[in-house]
Amino acid sequence: MKLGTLTGGQETATVSGFAIDHRKVADGCIFGAFEGARVNGEDYIAAAIAAGAVAVVARPEAVVDGAVHIADANPRAAFARLAARFFAPFPEVAVAVTGTNGKTSTVEMTRQLWRMAGHHAASIGTLGVTTGDDRVSTGLTTPDVVTFLSNAAGLAREGVTHLAFEASSHGLSQYRTEGLPVVAAAFTNLSRDHLDYHGTMEAYFDVKMRLFSDVVVDGGAAVIWADDPLAADVEGIAAKRGLRVLSVGTRGEALRLVSREPTLLGQGLVIEAEGKSHTVNLPLIGAYQAANALVSAGLVIATGGEVAATLAALARLQPVRGRLERAVICRSGAPVYVDYAHTPDALEAAISALQAHASGKLIVIIGAGGDRDQGKRAPMGAIAAAMADVVIVTDDNPRGEDAAAIRAMVMEGAPGATEIASRREAIGAAIAMAGPTDIVLIAGKGHEQGQIVGDLVLPFDDVSVTREMAA
Repeated sequence: MKLGTLTGGQETATVSGFAIDHRKVADGCIFGAFEGARVNGEDYIAAAIAAGAVAVVARPEAVVDGAVHIADANPRAAFARLAARFFAPFPEVAVAVTGTNGKTSTVEMTRQLWRMAGHHAASIGTLGVTTGDDRVSTGLTTPDVVTFLSNAAGLAREGVTHLAFEASSHGLSQYRTEGLPVVAAAFTNLSRDHLDYHGTMEAYFDVKMRLFSDVVVDGGAAVIWADDPLAADVEGIAAKRGLRVLSVGTRGEALRLVSREPTLLGQGLVIEAEGKSHTVNLPLIGAYQAANALVSAGLVIATGGEVAATLAALARLQPVRGRLERAVICRSGAPVYVDYAHTPDALEAAISALQAHASGKLIVIIGAGGDRDQGKRAPMGAIAAAMADVVIVTDDNPRGEDAAAIRAMVMEGAPGATEIASRREAIGAAIAMAGPTDIVLIAGKGHEQGQIVGDLVLPFDDVSVTREMAA
């Protein structure tokens, strides 16, 4: 493809691809030079040109010598638009999900519901690229824009017609999903997370709202969890854009959750939609799983799904990896669940989900990640201490911080907790003390396959370790 075809100009250079890492530049690439939190891509413009870049997308004041300078005050957005033109076409129907918690479950449930309706569907997010046949890890909730757009285009070439993806706050802030036509977007909830990056809750909320104010196509739809305190604000932003609003939840208008009753292996839901009552036996436990399922159903309905058939399909949803996933039943008879909960709100939701099923003790293992928002650590400890019978504080992903210092911050909120540094030993201790009427929750890492210590990623899977310790 000629550069001029992408820019609308007269440039005749042939474009072979896009790169935001100068080490990945090849002959014919367009290089994106962005200011980052730790690295300024403008420092590598000369190296990218030496490697074969034919054009550089950068701020007007950047120095570009030897290649076409595509100048823009917002180079990330400009780079994404050009990359989208290069990689297109994409799946015919694309939806995005934002919020603090529930994004992964919601996009995966949406994919499952579409597939049950006969569509060739896929999802992109924390679990990687997921289709009905395979899953490939990308390592990030929202991968970089080049990976994201090339993946989306590749899925279209494979026949995928429906795509659901996670729109994280980092991804929205850095324009990682710009350029892909999004016909519907969903908001799950908002609670404290990533304040180390965004600074304030207001800034965190505002960047998530870009999904509705800027990303969704004109005439698109917004699916909103109506029970979140900020739901009315989200609805106002969506309505201002002229988006079709579908609210779901106990206060929802499109899908109203009339009642929810826990069952042995799930929960019974009564949902009112279009003036009719629908009874659903959802095979997943927890109020937040019901919320994710309803948001997913809303997205499917917003993109043409029939209401009754979509709600009926909720009864066939499969558990999502690392989201209240039952890893094993111990020899004592106690079930052990693994959940990705790594924020105060998510931890409270996970513990609440299991409380309804525990007649004995609820044993909870928690930790906190290093190089992330330190302010959430003590509150997470306090929530665990208030809601669980036994709390064990252990290491999560210490990254570049001192692991003992992180545990101490969590222990401030749970002074009566047991501290066990080794995550493997902590899991073993929880299993050893669990009786036949008890439940164990291992929170924080969920689906993750490694533990990040310093610059190393050590193999560690909560589910696999739990099964080993329970054997």
